[in-house]
Amino acid sequence: MNTVFCAPCRYTQGPNATESLGAEMASLGLKGPALIVAGRSARSQLEHIWQKTLGEAGIAYAVHPFGGECTHAEVARIVSTARAIGANTILGAGGGKALDTGRAAAADLGLPVVNCPTIASTDAPCSALSVIYNEAGEFQEYRFYGKNPDLVLVDTQVIANAPVRQLISGMGDALSTWFEARACAKSGARNMRGGLPTRSALALAELCYKTLLADGVEAMHSAERKVITPALDRIIEANTLLSGLGFESAGLAAAHSVHNGLTAVLGSHAFLHGEKVAFGVIVQLVMEGSDRAKLNEVLSFSASIGLPMTLADIGCQDLSKEMLTAVAERATAPGETIHNEPFEVTRLIVADAIVAADAVGLTFKA
Repeated sequence: MNTVFCAPCRYTQGPNATESLGAEMASLGLKGPALIVAGRSARSQLEHIWQKTLGEAGIAYAVHPFGGECTHAEVARIVSTARAIGANTILGAGGGKALDTGRAAAADLGLPVVNCPTIASTDAPCSALSVIYNEAGEFQEYRFYGKNPDLVLVDTQVIANAPVRQLISGMGDALSTWFEARACAKSGARNMRGGLPTRSALALAELCYKTLLADGVEAMHSAERKVITPALDRIIEANTLLSGLGFESAGLAAAHSVHNGLTAVLGSHAFLHGEKVAFGVIVQLVMEGSDRAKLNEVLSFSASIGLPMTLADIGCQDLSKEMLTAVAERATAPGETIHNEPFEVTRLIVADAIVAADAVGLTFKA
């Protein structure tokens, strides 16, 4: 089997990077009209900059207000709007779901895609896939595409101004990268592109974890003060680029499947993707029989920045036996990445690991 490594065509990061959006697109041969898929916050922050930078590059554009959830219906609405204006490029601006939805529409239309995240809450911007949910907010499927985004442009000033909770959630998502990559390497599982991981992908995944431990707390404090520091800059890169390249080119395992299972619990819908993934990391380590030193390292990091460590922390306290079974069944559904673990995973193993992980978190907090 071949090894496969994938990445966006270009990744640009820096303070006020949005001002160079038009020039970046022009240099890559990306033409208008562009359809910008944007949430309300992204539009209010950036539209005056889009007018200037895209105008200077001669790129006409229209804005599609993002509906808030990455569903098949929302993708279809964007496709319809793009066809109506004769779009030649799709640009996603906002959080991971807005970017995922724009990317799905671009794939349906065979158009290039630009991602401009306004928060560093997930590793979605660099990938060639979307996570599709149903109208109730429950995980439905992964959609895979033939190529990664043509441009990922990350404005660190915009991200510094975003709610700190989003950055912390991004660190929760990034926390899983090395542990899931390590599990895939042990089992010989395929990565998200259907190949084996390269050594570079595994190295980037490990660098992601080391960056979180080294810079996470300082980056959080910088974001609380809405200032850009080297630590915040490195964490934004870790959340967005290192985690993105690591998960896609090295693979996912149990932590993300646990997240997918938890979306079946209504109480979890108030919590962010990375917050649920962070608890999934603890479940994965418990399930793998990780040594106590490594588990304590993860728990200590999570505590230091306020990531969830128990079921109550993600709105899933007092799970009934029936709901716990439903979560475990969803996490172990055929095709789920939990089956990339280097041992057979069953519904009972997952249910027990969730309960044990909750106990571990409670004990650590005590």
